[in-house]
Amino acid sequence: MKTALVVGLFVVAIPYLIALVRAVVRNRAAGAAGEDSPVPTPLGLTTGFVTNFFDTLGIGSFAPTTAIFKLNGLVRDEKIPGTLNVGHTAPTVTQALIFIAIVNVDVWTLTLMIAAAVLGSWVGASVVSGWPRRNIQVGMGLALLAAATLFLFTIFGIAPGGGEALALSGPRLAIGLGVNFLLGALMEVGVGLYGPCLILVSLLGMNPQAAFPIMMGSCAFLMPIGSLKFIRSERYSLRASLGLGIGGVPAVLIAALIVKSMPLQYLRWLVVVVVLYAALSMLRSAVVESRNAGAAAASA
Repeated sequence: MKTALVVGLFVVAIPYLIALVRAVVRNRAAGAAGEDSPVPTPLGLTTGFVTNFFDTLGIGSFAPTTAIFKLNGLVRDEKIPGTLNVGHTAPTVTQALIFIAIVNVDVWTLTLMIAAAVLGSWVGASVVSGWPRRNIQVGMGLALLAAATLFLFTIFGIAPGGGEALALSGPRLAIGLGVNFLLGALMEVGVGLYGPCLILVSLLGMNPQAAFPIMMGSCAFLMPIGSLKFIRSERYSLRASLGLGIGGVPAVLIAALIVKSMPLQYLRWLVVVVVLYAALSMLRSAVVESRNAGAAAASA
């Protein structure tokens, strides 16, 4: 069954890769510049390496990447959710291939949890890909605040420690599937799945290590599918996405196969501060633009 999951990962990744390659070829032929340029920047590559390195160790990549985008003005607000999904897909698929192979977890629980997240992502991407800029700003701001809260839970040891189970059944399985469906949908507005999924699995009495193939497998299956909608609607930054993907894959290999673990306490505090700043900045942008739009309408 694990072999089937690995084969399935390659199958769902192929349409994503084809769509991304076509976008690169099309934009290169058109001489596109700015966010549509098919040439990643050094900052974009560095962002991809750093965020995916620590993502593999359990920090999560969406919130730190969003903070970097916002602080440096790399990607327009309305394109950030699409860029996160499109750019982090290849590194996440790499993570999933490694952790599904090396971590012991019940295969049916893993498969059903992944399927629930993928279904939720499909629904979420259909909605988010058509959202106006202000909705994206508010959604991303709230998502970042939620991410900062989860980081604080981890720092202060509030998050549950989990049990020893490697499988879910009955009501616990039903709860797990329902919540993972919701987490898959929220991925499309920029809410990272890793932190909430780790807490979910622990609350349901599973071994926290079992969360790694579940959360990485969920994201690896849902992100290529959700990314197709963002690529087709052009609601993403091609330049930033390529930076995240190209910089991220080698970082995953180094973190998973060489480093494996390291003290992350101080890094988590730094991430909390940066993410909170980005969240407040995103929400402030939404308020300011709303006021300006109202003033312009009143003047007219």
